[in-house]
Amino acid sequence: MRGGMVVDQSVVERAEDGDKEKKKKRRPRRKPNASLSACSSNSEIRAEGSECLGNGSGSNHVTSSIGYSSSKHNGVGSDPSSEHGVTKASDVAFNSMPTMHINEQVDLMEVGNTHSQHQFPSDLGGRTGSKSCPVPIACQEPIGSFTNKDFLPSQQIEGYAQSKYFAPHWSMEAVNEALEKGDAFKALFRVNAHNRLEAYCKIDGVPTDILISGIAAQNRAVEGDTVAVKVDPLSLWTRMKGSAGIVNNSALMEDYNLLPEVTEMVGDRYKGKNIVDADYEYDHCRDRMFLHEEEFHHRDCALTGERRADFNYVNGHYPSASDSIHFGCSSEHNEVTNSLGKICAMISSFPFKRPTGKVVAIIERSPRRDAVVGFLGVKQWLSYSEIYRKATKKNKNSLPLSDHEYIQLSPTDPKFPKMVVPMRGLPDCIKKRLKDGDLTVEMELVAARIGDWEEVSLVPQAFVNHIFGRGGEIEPNIAAILFENAICSSEFSPESLACLPRFPWEVPQEEFKTRRDLRNLCIFTIDPSTATDLDDALSVESLSDGIFRVGVHIADASYFVLPDSALDLEAQIRSTSVYLLQRKLPMLPSLLSENIGSLIPGVDRLAFSIFWDINLAGDVVDRWIGRTIIRSCCKLSYEHAQDIIDGLIDVEGFNTLCSGYPQLHGHCGWPDVIRSVKSLHEISVTLKDNRFNDGALRLDSSKMVFLFDKDGIPYDSLLCEQKSSNSLVEEFMLLANRTAAEVISRAFPDSALLRRHPEPNLRKLREFEVFCSKHGLELDTSSGQLHHSLELIREKLKNDSVLFEILISYASRPMQLATYFCSGDFKGSENDWGHYALAVPLYTHFTSPLRRYPDIVVHRTLAAAIDAEEMYLMRQRTLQKMNKGNEMTRCFTGIYFDKDAAESMEGQEALSAAALKHRVPCTKILADVTAYCNQRKLASRHAEDACERLYVWALLKKKEILLSEARVLGLGPRFMSIYIHKLAIERRIYYDEVEGLMVEWLDATSTLVLNFCTHKRSHRRGSPGRYRTLEDVALVVSPYNMQSEMGAIGDGVQKCSATQIGDAGVALQEPKPMSKYGVPDITECDPAVFPLTVRLLSTIPVALHAGWWG
Repeated sequence: MRGGMVVDQSVVERAEDGDKEKKKKRRPRRKPNASLSACSSNSEIRAEGSECLGNGSGSNHVTSSIGYSSSKHNGVGSDPSSEHGVTKASDVAFNSMPTMHINEQVDLMEVGNTHSQHQFPSDLGGRTGSKSCPVPIACQEPIGSFTNKDFLPSQQIEGYAQSKYFAPHWSMEAVNEALEKGDAFKALFRVNAHNRLEAYCKIDGVPTDILISGIAAQNRAVEGDTVAVKVDPLSLWTRMKGSAGIVNNSALMEDYNLLPEVTEMVGDRYKGKNIVDADYEYDHCRDRMFLHEEEFHHRDCALTGERRADFNYVNGHYPSASDSIHFGCSSEHNEVTNSLGKICAMISSFPFKRPTGKVVAIIERSPRRDAVVGFLGVKQWLSYSEIYRKATKKNKNSLPLSDHEYIQLSPTDPKFPKMVVPMRGLPDCIKKRLKDGDLTVEMELVAARIGDWEEVSLVPQAFVNHIFGRGGEIEPNIAAILFENAICSSEFSPESLACLPRFPWEVPQEEFKTRRDLRNLCIFTIDPSTATDLDDALSVESLSDGIFRVGVHIADASYFVLPDSALDLEAQIRSTSVYLLQRKLPMLPSLLSENIGSLIPGVDRLAFSIFWDINLAGDVVDRWIGRTIIRSCCKLSYEHAQDIIDGLIDVEGFNTLCSGYPQLHGHCGWPDVIRSVKSLHEISVTLKDNRFNDGALRLDSSKMVFLFDKDGIPYDSLLCEQKSSNSLVEEFMLLANRTAAEVISRAFPDSALLRRHPEPNLRKLREFEVFCSKHGLELDTSSGQLHHSLELIREKLKNDSVLFEILISYASRPMQLATYFCSGDFKGSENDWGHYALAVPLYTHFTSPLRRYPDIVVHRTLAAAIDAEEMYLMRQRTLQKMNKGNEMTRCFTGIYFDKDAAESMEGQEALSAAALKHRVPCTKILADVTAYCNQRKLASRHAEDACERLYVWALLKKKEILLSEARVLGLGPRFMSIYIHKLAIERRIYYDEVEGLMVEWLDATSTLVLNFCTHKRSHRRGSPGRYRTLEDVALVVSPYNMQSEMGAIGDGVQKCSATQIGDAGVALQEPKPMSKYGVPDITECDPAVFPLTVRLLSTIPVALHAGWWG
């Protein structure tokens, strides 16, 4: 019988209580609520579930022209402190959706008065932790926090001394002076989702993040703010987690799971070409554990209101508060450099110390402040109102209730603090429902804007500006996700649609004069079966001497999206298509992305093509780049291509009608297609081997795929792995992106849009190396050896794929984020241009212009390089300096770059004229474009991840109970962290929240012993409202009672027995229910028996519940 226990996800995952037990007299901490996340918005969101927002009217969303003014939500509750101005494009919000609540419990929080770590008032909507049910849970305990003077806004406190909890923010002049002298540093403020009292700031040039601990040090900064940080003296620095001498396994693992980068959702995505465009990137701020490439199509996930940004498209500048921050002369720059050097020297001298600091000013407010999603604490407000009404009967001079009333807002994102909303900050429809005593208001998912946060108030004021609908339903949560992440779901403007040609559309005859006609070539697409935006196709020809000519053909979206047109501006605002499992929010109108621009088989389409002549060793011996006209012969799915690779198709007896294969168009036959796929596969294997031999790294895992019923509700999930057909396409997309980067960076060294991926965090990489060593796994993290080393571990763990998947998740944590950048911004720092994971010096995005705006910019730049080359060669021929028609004379786009030609007067004139013709942006404009695209890319990924977690919750809700095995990732005296492979999620179990559970931590062996206690209640930290009985979080039976318990569960229950151990004779029994569609949820699992010994990486059975709601 395997050791394990069946746990309820309600006790999984609570925020950290501080620095363990070393401060035993510290007041217990309470954490913020974390239901389902939703989203911030610089975009107008058309939420179907919205209610009226003011004056009794419905929610009206006004879409203004892109780039001209911010949209306003008509009828939103009044906000006297709001400033009505345009929203900056640079302010577009991005943030991952926090994990979901499951079986939340309420705890009333006492407001602490400690110097550096004040405590927060009651969590009305649930307790802290990343859980799984997007439903607010009503307060079940006596009212208390609203009467606390520290909780109410300062202007509403009468008869109390105004004690200050926060230091005043520095003036902008003082901030500028401190930045110039190196006394303070500009940084992005990031909050630990597991413990909001911990925040981190990354200072450029400092290898370790600065810890901002406690609300006093955080000084009213919130997630995403750009702040001025003053670093503490060395004597105040704290111990680095996992660095106390020789680190034992459990300590390292527990600390790993307390880092800000620790994630909730593990599932990487093999979406065909989506794999390439993530460039193996890892985002420290988002909830994903796997480093991966994302070029492969997100579109296989799609089964089926925007606030306009104030972007100055004339000079390409995004106005921001940070623009007022200036840096002085070179002497002042030296002061900053010296200050950074001193900090770095101290970090190097004391590697076990974590630098700490405090926020002294907020330089630029996070756009997330305008769209904090959460639930209103109605029951507590009603209780307070009743108490107040009774008091006012005795005092006729009291002010009206509405002048005193505040209602608490509990954000769904645990990174944000609780807030108080004045009654004047509520929409009229909410006020009316509250007046009528409608308790269901607290079930409504709302968004609010953070208003004033004064030095004398522990919590900020907020003003509700949007209502999405019931938090327990999918659609309101999706609307909130889009709103919080500023994802535009509105229709395209008439001005944008007017930029497109009328349908039906045919290739104009003049294009045949300037483009190469490839319609007789055997060209085909390989995509997910559900894909509609087909933006890449492949071809291959066999030449002499073992040379193959491989072609990648990319949809020429830049032909239709002209610079500075209304369509171009709207595409830039959206920046990327967003895929939410059952819906797609396109960057371009469907007429373009799914029709006239898509490489549909059997019709003429415009393309950008790259041909390589590749030998048997995988070396490129020649290439050609240009604009073309193609006609795809068929659309293959990845499954079709895989069948061809596996040799499952008999060419002689092949019948497409019987096999379900696509129809062929044109003169190409199935033998041609099959030979092409096999040749491409062989070449891709060689290219892939060469990449990894050169030091490339790949960290990925299985992809979770949901199965939906006819109503769009998930009823089961599957884990899918990448196949050879995915790698086939990936390799050629990578090669195309590398080629495009090489050409544009050489032709336009100051204005090339590129993509970089910095080297990983060395400290975290060393921690991962220590972890592997502790478990007998040899890991080599030296340059270029990490992938090879992980492959050896994969072979060693071939019988334990789950453990290897966990290792991959930890390997991804040291990785940094891949970002777009302008080459001119990094002039003189070419060593920083490289892509670590791909092990290439130059990389960009070129292959997905129908769904990514940066690719359109790259297309324009590449077109300029081609035109410049043609102009230069034409002039040279005129001067009889070159032979006519010599293909090897290509100077800008060929395999050999002619630097002398590019730097010559004629070359510079040609490049300048072509850049002007194709509107290649200058360095400053392009830098702003790349910064904005980086924000939008993160926002889209956060929205996609949030949607995925939403459907995990919906799956659990439908199943009611899901039984699965889990691996213990982290183990310590306070909690364990587990990974549920079936759902690819990580959760925590806090022992002190389970009443009747006895815990013994054996520090010498890093082992945990769990036992069942029925005779008395053991001492627990925190509020009683947090407790759950063991029966609430596990299926507990006695051996003599097991048969009756199983009979009560249902027919689909797995039959199993238990062995009596000790006097208690208690076992944890696991049923095995069937899904409503007859699909077994898990394989057979044995029950766990107390006393239960748990070790790191051991396997335990768990029971997951969607929780109770309503």
